[in-house]
Amino acid sequence: MADVTDTLDFSTYQQLLALYTRYASAVDNAAWDQWTDLFVDDCTYKVQPRENYERGFPLATLSFESKGMLKDRIYGITETIFHDPYYQRHVVGLPEVTHVEGDRIEAQANYAVFRTKPDALSTVFNVGRYIDIIVRTEAGLKLKSRTCVFDSEMIPNSIIYPI
Repeated sequence: MADVTDTLDFSTYQQLLALYTRYASAVDNAAWDQWTDLFVDDCTYKVQPRENYERGFPLATLSFESKGMLKDRIYGITETIFHDPYYQRHVVGLPEVTHVEGDRIEAQANYAVFRTKPDALSTVFNVGRYIDIIVRTEAGLKLKSRTCVFDSEMIPNSIIYPI
């Protein structure tokens, strides 16, 4: 485990916190253009059960290999997929920096996603951790890779929106 104070200066850690905050805000508010802008063009994004991740199995519930694929998913969400409407709300822990090398930061953070349907109580939808590779670009810190490792093998209904 890396000590944040030994690997990142305060300003860079604040930028990392801002990236995590903007991510949660974008997906909670369906600001999909803002969400895709948080990734580099040659990114990866996966939603994967914990058991598969820990065993090194590649099978993921969702797996995208570029920003273009993320944009295709958003098009599907907004234009073609029909589902019961719901809101989601993310609670994200502080990121733990696990490795820093040059302009590359490896970090992870716990998350909980709550889902609220307009006519129902809020429920816990998905809980796990983000395992990230973040890179510094001219536009600031961006996600090179995000793997959302969820703890339960059960998914209520389906995953429509990004985790």
